Amino acid sequence: MNSSYTILATIIVLLFVFLYLSWVIVSNKIIDNENNKKIGKRRDFLFTASYALGAVGVGVSVWPLIDQMNPDASVKALATTEVDISKVEQGKTITVLWRGKPVFIRKRTKEEINDAQSVKLEELKDPQKDQERVKKAEWLVMVGVCTHLGCVPLGNKGDFNGWFCPCHGSHYDTSGRIRKGPAPTNLEIPRYEFVDNNTIKIG
Repeated sequence: MNSSYTILATIIVLLFVFLYLSWVIVSNKIIDNENNKKIGKRRDFLFTASYALGAVGVGVSVWPLIDQMNPDASVKALATTEVDISKVEQGKTITVLWRGKPVFIRKRTKEEINDAQSVKLEELKDPQKDQERVKKAEWLVMVGVCTHLGCVPLGNKGDFNGWFCPCHGSHYDTSGRIRKGPAPTNLEIPRYEFVDNNTIKIG
């Protein structure tokens, strides 16, 4: 990173030196050719060269700032995470960290799946079918952050046998949908995919 800034700084200095020399040379030519009535053309050349080099100089100067906004390799690595789910038993949940947030990965039982799919949409505060929240019926993947004030809900708790947030009493069902309490929306489903039968890639 430091070496790239050194190179850019050197280029900027050379551009300004070139700009200064161009100014001096063209100015001398203007003086020499005043008697030949070529001042207009020389001045046009001077202004054009100055503006062009100035624009290049500004572009090179701004580039480090733009480049600095790009995420480095460590940040990009945190953008996705792969999780081995081969040892997760039915009816169990594992929690992994993704982008600083807990993500719940639950292998649901047939009973939990049936309960989630049998709920009528008109009963839901944030209507969403269970099938829209999963890619495989037995696997539920969602961000473990209550949509009310950001607490972490407890699993296998609450009035709907899903998740319960003890902070303010939000109840979620076996699909992570809000059923009771102050939370306005369902638990978030992150972007994820199945790499294979034993691996989930989140992000």
